Amino acid sequence: MILGISGLRLLAEERALLRAHRPRGVILFSRNIQDRHQLSELTAELREVLPSGAVLMVDQEGGRVARLRPPHWPALSAAGTLTTPEAAYAHGLALGHMVREAGFDIAAAPVLDLRHPGASDIIGDRAFSHDPQVVARLGAEMARGIIAAGVIPVMKHIPGHGRAMVDSHLALPRVGAADLSADFYPFAQNKNLPWAMTAHVIYEHLDPQNPATISPRVIRDIIRGEIGFSGTLVSDDLAMHALSGTPAERALAALAAGCDIALYCPGGMAGNTQILEALRA
Repeated sequence: MILGISGLRLLAEERALLRAHRPRGVILFSRNIQDRHQLSELTAELREVLPSGAVLMVDQEGGRVARLRPPHWPALSAAGTLTTPEAAYAHGLALGHMVREAGFDIAAAPVLDLRHPGASDIIGDRAFSHDPQVVARLGAEMARGIIAAGVIPVMKHIPGHGRAMVDSHLALPRVGAADLSADFYPFAQNKNLPWAMTAHVIYEHLDPQNPATISPRVIRDIIRGEIGFSGTLVSDDLAMHALSGTPAERALAALAAGCDIALYCPGGMAGNTQILEALRA
């Protein structure tokens, strides 16, 4: 598991929970970040509590998706404004240095979804382009910059969120298209990246019942098979409304389907405790 926490400092009960259950890591959001000094104290506290080898992750892309923000950190533009490999690499390098200096190991970027006209704008300018070759090339360069800064990139949202007509934070998207080869292409071209994040999307011609995150068929046949990704597969946030069931049921379903790590971001003690106890059982 990678879990969220509630606030700017670790609560005593959070500290005890992390010590007892030893999750794979913690992800931080804006609610956890005030300024450089506070964040440095929090990351040091987390390093002291978490097991050796655990990771600290942040959802930092640039543009709309930025947890490290001005005035304490520089603003980076959205991926959709980047038009050359050089710009994408420079963006990744700057993002990676920012994230690394702030105490994180992993940045949830780049977005390799396509920008489909008329689809939900939850992706929108977070995508480089509608052209799969452009997305593949610019995404590779952004990831290369992040890696050069000493940070692990996470390509998302595999096998492709761009066609979704609704925001998976709010509801479960269903994609009816039979030919998804263009959507898969950027991920296949970047299959050697170390981490990828799943999409909470049902692809009706692949698995009409289950979104990719909890679909053994999509993970086995498409993500691991056709796309050929063999790295660490982390779910998108399991608290999103695209999914149903208790926090523990969602986490167990994602892991049973083939995710290596379940991600649960809200930071509440009840959900974190339920999941960690279910995984220990």
